[in-house]
Amino acid sequence: MLLTIDVGNTHTTFGVFHSEKLLADWRVSTSSRRTSDEWGYILKELIADQGIEEKNINQVAISCVVPPVLNNLRELFEKKWINVLMVIGPGVRTGLSIRAEPKETGADRIVNAVAAAHIYGGDLVIIDFGTATTFCAINANREYLGGSIAPGIGISQEALYEKTARLPRIDVEIPDKCIGRNTVEAMHSGIFYGYIGLCREIVINMKKEFAPKARVVATGGWGIFLHNYCDFIDFFNPTLTLEGLRIINELNQKS
Repeated sequence: MLLTIDVGNTHTTFGVFHSEKLLADWRVSTSSRRTSDEWGYILKELIADQGIEEKNINQVAISCVVPPVLNNLRELFEKKWINVLMVIGPGVRTGLSIRAEPKETGADRIVNAVAAAHIYGGDLVIIDFGTATTFCAINANREYLGGSIAPGIGISQEALYEKTARLPRIDVEIPDKCIGRNTVEAMHSGIFYGYIGLCREIVINMKKEFAPKARVVATGGWGIFLHNYCDFIDFFNPTLTLEGLRIINELNQKS
């Protein structure tokens, strides 16, 4: 069995695969202060709760954008638990031609592109609604062209509170109308409609630049909330990154 781990700035997602089947997946908060022993305890508890036998997991694939966490996970798997470990980075085969700056392209973005190309094919725009929202373009020849990065909707909402004197801290909610009758309603409207508009405009311009008929694939934690209100999204896949890790791991096992 394969354990896949996607470490993001806010959340870390785990998935266990048997061949191509995702048996279980979990999401926990990311903490760079968590030790290797703590990561191991969390993982073993989650796995046991699903009735999966720990001894059957013999491979691990990791995508990580938080270096201190990667160091602790390496210690866990290489020294204490499973020693067959693949970390997305230089030297790992992906099946993509990277036309952007490879050293400046996040591992999670590459993994998402691999999964989207494999599952959906053709010209694609990939949106990952995370702490930051990333937009990636990949063409039908599996060339990763680059993309855009914007503040996530959670960051946008929090910035209004932190950078103003009188605006309150609010949760992200779907507004009843665009014209708010008070401060909180106006903030809900501005954040929600403004963010949907930001995403739509980036998608429109990316399509103009490389493929007008490109389809849009979305993933990420905030995507669970947002994708139903984005009429420009063709597919929403909450486990896209985990699938990408599985595909890359399989590709490298064959090499």
